[in-house]
Amino acid sequence: MRFLAWRFAARELRSGVKGFRIFLACLALGVAAIAAAGSTAEAFRTGLAVQAREILGGDMAVSLEQRQFTDTERKAIEAAGATSWAVGTRAMAQTASGERRLVELRGVSEAYPLSGKVTLETGQPLARALAIRDGVAGAAVERALLERLGLKIGDQILVGEMPVVVRDVLLEEPDRLSRGFALGPRVLVRRQAVAAGGFLEPGLTFAETARVALPPATDLRAARQALRKALSDKSIRIRDREDAAPGIRWLIDQLEYFLGFIGLASLVAGGLGVFGAVTAFLEARKPSIAVLKALGAEGPFIRDLYLIQIGVLALLGVAIGLAVGAAAPFVLGGLVPDDIPVPALFDIYPVPLLKAAAFGLLSAAAFSLAPLARARVTPPASLFRRDVGGRLKLSVETVGAGVAALALAALSVITAPTPLAAAGMIGGVAVSFALLWSLGLGAAWLAGRLRGRTRGSVRMGLANLAGPRSAARTAAPAIGLGVALLSAVVLIQSSLLRQVAEVAPRTAPALVFTEIPGARAAEFDAAVAAAFAAPLTPETYLRAPFLTGRIIRLGGMPVNRNAINEQERWAYDNDISLSAIGAEPKNAKIVEGRWWPADYAGPPLLAMEVDAARAGRLKVGNLVTLSVLGREIEAKVAVLREVDVGGFGASFPLMLNPSALEGAELRHVAIAKASRAQEARVGRALGAAFPEVNVISVREQLEAATDLFDRLALAIRGAAGVAALAGLLVLTGAIAARAQARAREATILKVLGASRLQILAAYVLEYGAVGLIAGVTGVGLGVIAAWPVVTLVFKADWAIDWGGVAALVGGAALLAGLGGLLASLQALAKRPADALRAE
Repeated sequence: MRFLAWRFAARELRSGVKGFRIFLACLALGVAAIAAAGSTAEAFRTGLAVQAREILGGDMAVSLEQRQFTDTERKAIEAAGATSWAVGTRAMAQTASGERRLVELRGVSEAYPLSGKVTLETGQPLARALAIRDGVAGAAVERALLERLGLKIGDQILVGEMPVVVRDVLLEEPDRLSRGFALGPRVLVRRQAVAAGGFLEPGLTFAETARVALPPATDLRAARQALRKALSDKSIRIRDREDAAPGIRWLIDQLEYFLGFIGLASLVAGGLGVFGAVTAFLEARKPSIAVLKALGAEGPFIRDLYLIQIGVLALLGVAIGLAVGAAAPFVLGGLVPDDIPVPALFDIYPVPLLKAAAFGLLSAAAFSLAPLARARVTPPASLFRRDVGGRLKLSVETVGAGVAALALAALSVITAPTPLAAAGMIGGVAVSFALLWSLGLGAAWLAGRLRGRTRGSVRMGLANLAGPRSAARTAAPAIGLGVALLSAVVLIQSSLLRQVAEVAPRTAPALVFTEIPGARAAEFDAAVAAAFAAPLTPETYLRAPFLTGRIIRLGGMPVNRNAINEQERWAYDNDISLSAIGAEPKNAKIVEGRWWPADYAGPPLLAMEVDAARAGRLKVGNLVTLSVLGREIEAKVAVLREVDVGGFGASFPLMLNPSALEGAELRHVAIAKASRAQEARVGRALGAAFPEVNVISVREQLEAATDLFDRLALAIRGAAGVAALAGLLVLTGAIAARAQARAREATILKVLGASRLQILAAYVLEYGAVGLIAGVTGVGLGVIAAWPVVTLVFKADWAIDWGGVAALVGGAALLAGLGGLLASLQALAKRPADALRAE
């Protein structure tokens, strides 16, 4: 019997895939989105892995902040293998005309780079470009600095108080990605030039890194453990090539999951299209099924006959999606090869394709088996009467559909980087889908109650909306889910862009000054006031001591990083900024505890950022040991406070009372609100009197962030559009499935005296109402999803882009209405006799 089912299935498949185009499109779309996200992420991961040694600059990188390595530490590092040394700091570059710009100054030893190659515009060797001639250091600089300061090759500039000659344009450094974000253009010189320029003096903010190339066949893990043992200072950070760019890897994981989740939502939304296509296909096969059953065919044979066909077509749809998804990384690499900051190795990767195939096949099973169950149990007499309705009962098919749906959810959770978040998102999609489905049923019920009170086209439209095959029951959930995803992306983007482009410029400082000599702090304040041509007030100018330290013990016990959630570990992984302030600062945002008196001179007290404290399970009264300026300070937590990092105030995660750092020569940091004219004046004014002070333009950083958000949001919005497209495919499938019945209805209405305009209006009303319901509900769900992301994750002000919301709702209603118009035109195009004989 099974062989016979295969023969019958093969015979029916020879007629082509007519009626299954929507089925294939819905399945292929979701699979392609998941496969593209996974394949692109894998290309980036492989690129990072292949070039890990070049990205890190060697097999291991050993780094330290605010001091240089001791001779003992240097000997221990050099004993591990070939070593290159580099120091990095920020400084102001100044031209002879007085133009100034913050730069990232980096000094490297002659052995640099141990791995990879530095690319200069002229192609000359790095040693020649950086050579120190007549006491003046050579430099390779990024083109952005030349353009900003109007420089050319051969010009001499001051970096801090150190003269350098620009000898070439720096195009590429092999280890740039491992060093993270830069506030200004890079300037590359020799390490001894940086030391001679006074940038490595105690108390200044700089970092030194040693990169080590291990001898061949050396065990990487053993070498790292041996070096860790030899370096007793726990503030020294050691990374190896397996951890070359951890932040980038985390970002790739999160983006893959987010984009893959959108693909999964597309599969769920398109599942209704799969369900509708299978139902329509079986309806078209009613006479054949009835005849087979009348001739003695049993239910399992009927099920196997059409299950084989649906399975073959599902494999075809998955194959199409996999082909598109596998090709997506190659297309991306071809379109924007120069705009991809992360190394990528584009290839065919089986694992993400297998995962996408599993998602596609499970989705097809979850939404295809229920219609098969109806067809299998319906008696021949009902089939001849064109009745395959009725409630679904417990059967092999319905159990299979439930198992496939659960497997789909389980696979989503298991393969996600954060299973708990994945479970929440899957639950959110399930609840949203159920809500949209319920609203569709409610809309159909309400239309049935209202149609008796209307007449003409409105009555016909409401009657169609209330009918058993209303688009409100099928298309509304899919369209609504697509609109929900799009609206969530739009609302998150608009809130963040508003935060960066509008809120931050009002609340954040325009300028940040660093490396202010503590002994000349009052003189610096006077210089800034003179440049601003206005008195300095607490509302426009704040200055405080600045240094960095590391939390090394909690309650007398060493910090156990493994006991702290990875996403909350930022305060315990590296040195963090701290200050020493007497009187309680304005808008301190104290959550718990009381600030110490301005003249307090007792044992050290600590004000701590509340999230960092909670991550370490700290409360007011607990002891925290800090490593600061080479000595340990044990302080009692006196205050827990919220810190607005982007606001105008004391935004230090840690603050000590001043007497805790008594005797230390501290540098200061200051923030100021300023107009563009004041910003330009103060940069020039400080060039002569305070060349060592760095001036950071927050306005420039916000503009750069706005541009980055725009580009990233465009890609994510495009991905979310896939889900909306799935909803439109479901609408198209609903229209196509009912085309013959619509033509018959339109013919009967015309015979009974209805005009073409009335019939057109009725169909447009029906589908337009479906789009409006789906649009409004989808936007509501998008708001519910976006609000916690904006306010809790990004801690930004919530703002609704009413224009974007209106466009989404109007677009959903318009597109659905156009679908109704097309459906009615198609129905009216048929001659009455042909339409009535079609049965």
